[in-house]
Amino acid sequence: MQIEYVVLVNQDDRPLGTLEKMEAHERGVLHRAFSVFVFNQAGEMLLQQRAEDKYHSPGLWSNTVCSHPRINEVVIQAAHRRLVEEMGFDCELKEVFSFIYKADVGDGLTEHEFDHVFFGTTDALPKPNPEEVDAWKYMSLEDVQADILAHPDAYTVWFKIALKQVKKHLGSQDE
Repeated sequence: MQIEYVVLVNQDDRPLGTLEKMEAHERGVLHRAFSVFVFNQAGEMLLQQRAEDKYHSPGLWSNTVCSHPRINEVVIQAAHRRLVEEMGFDCELKEVFSFIYKADVGDGLTEHEFDHVFFGTTDALPKPNPEEVDAWKYMSLEDVQADILAHPDAYTVWFKIALKQVKKHLGSQDE
């Protein structure tokens, strides 16, 4: 297995160095990440269920794609790369907002991320990588919110945090 590194950043997203990904999550240090939210033309959100073999949050539902840019990789390029690697398609993406969060994700791991959030729209059907994704579905924002209320433990912690801001930004998006 190839060793992966994350880019450590400060509160202003300025790079401070790099650290092996697992060590960064064990120590809970702030690092750069991104989250992609893809919608179809009907306005439904594409969710993925994380593969059971993921190192944290396995089997949980989350946004379309989330990951970390590689060293010296532009964040939007990383978002496109992971969209293809995980979901088997690409689409136009626009960075809409960013936020910082810190959350326990179990097994002694902490996500502490400066998360760049991208929105995209497509009706392309995913062809997910089974090493990354167990299942996928499109859901309306209202149905997602209702399901999170009914089954909060079925969703990743960062998705639930980001979704509050996603909802605000969807209301301000140009049609």
